[in-house]
Amino acid sequence: MTKPNSFFHNLIKPFKFTSSKEEHSEDDIQKLAEQENKIFPYETLVAATNKFSILNKLGEGGFGPVFKGKLSDGREIAVKRLSRRSNQGKTQFINEARLLGRVQHRNVVNLIGYCAHASEKLLVYEYVPRKSLDKLLFKSGKKEELNWKRRFDIISGVGRGLLYLHEDSHNCIIHRDIKASNILLDEKWVPKIADFGLARLFPEDQTHVNTRVAGTNGYLAPEYLMHGHLSVKADVFSYGVLVLELVSGQKNSSFDTNLSAQNLLDWAYRLYKKGRAMEMVDPALGSSIITEQLEMCIKLGLLCTQGDPNLRPTMGRVVVMLSKKPDNMEEPTRPGMPGSRFRRVPRRPSAMFSSGVDDDSNSNSHTCDSSNYGTNNNTTSATSSSTTPSSTATAQVDPRGKRPMKD
Repeated sequence: MTKPNSFFHNLIKPFKFTSSKEEHSEDDIQKLAEQENKIFPYETLVAATNKFSILNKLGEGGFGPVFKGKLSDGREIAVKRLSRRSNQGKTQFINEARLLGRVQHRNVVNLIGYCAHASEKLLVYEYVPRKSLDKLLFKSGKKEELNWKRRFDIISGVGRGLLYLHEDSHNCIIHRDIKASNILLDEKWVPKIADFGLARLFPEDQTHVNTRVAGTNGYLAPEYLMHGHLSVKADVFSYGVLVLELVSGQKNSSFDTNLSAQNLLDWAYRLYKKGRAMEMVDPALGSSIITEQLEMCIKLGLLCTQGDPNLRPTMGRVVVMLSKKPDNMEEPTRPGMPGSRFRRVPRRPSAMFSSGVDDDSNSNSHTCDSSNYGTNNNTTSATSSSTTPSSTATAQVDPRGKRPMKD
């Protein structure tokens, strides 16, 4: 078996680092490899995936294809194979290896190993048999499988997973791309947060960092979308959108504008203020609804999507509210943007979005009908960052109106 240190030397060697931060990332991965025995021989993965057969393919995205496999001991795995043509994928590969190698939680997908063989670079995950959440929630004829108990358990599980990433892991990790297609469901419907290609470590001594925008429109917090101000509250915003999607069965990025609202958040808030919040509940839930829980989750979703990040709860507070009947929940204000504070300067009109949410009606997950292990093409990775408060972030609009693009 390859020694860990030489293994990661081979793993990272083809990637040309251009900054001290990237070189530091390489050192971190090598140290991690020395501590853990997570190396898979290439031949083992070839056999497990039937020579990376097209019949075993689960999906493909900017990183490369993902294949289902079965090891000789009976364990089922998902193998993510780095595309040799993907420069963005190389960055995400290193990012996932560095971050997920240290993460272990019931509600976070488990990275169980790595492989480097010549020019082949692969990550090995636990196989999560059910489809990603979006494949069920936004498909007619499928969403009925998600009764209210299962949806509430998903809301609670993702909340606990984010709390772990923000407060209980070795370092604070901001996911930056929480959405339905990045939530996998196992055979017991336990949700697992997946795709850490855009995730980043957050310095303990900073309230926020300034970085280029990366993520998926419809889930981006306004202060992050407009100014690149990134903090754990950006994940909280994305989580709030996910909560409202689970309640309503509506996708924020392809919201039905016939409902006289510009997006899902606006619609939910209008109904809430009129005392008619239950009208937004997904009809597919039928008799499985628990009114008290639904009303609480609607209010929670609105609190998490407040325009001012200071008004959003922490994930610790969210988990407490979900675990017991809250008697002192704050009153939400209009979600999205609190005013001019988070509006982009007028000279970049092409990068402006109303309420900080892009109406992306064509935003679909580009995966096959199975689990998503980071194969979504509707995200763009951040290429540089700074903790200097005076630094500014830029976001360009995809000509197709889909997502911010790196400069």
